Amino acid sequence: EFATGDGVADLSGVVSCPYCGETVEITLDPGSGTHQQYIEDCQVCCRPWVVSVSYDEDGTAHVFVDASDDHDEHDD
Repeated sequence: EFATGDGVADLSGVVSCPYCGETVEITLDPGSGTHQQYIEDCQVCCRPWVVSVSYDEDGTAHVFVDASDDHDEHDD
């Protein structure tokens, strides 16, 4: 079973912002489940990401971020 409370699971992840390209470390919450998806703003440019986190059985986190707006307001 996935070990969330024994200090084994990753508590942070490093991602690159899809907007500004900056590398940012974000805090993770393994207690929220093995598969998560939520909105978080970039710490540098403040634009919103869709954060996807999945944990392996050993507690290793795989973190991905995508631009939260699928298309720019200038797109038709």
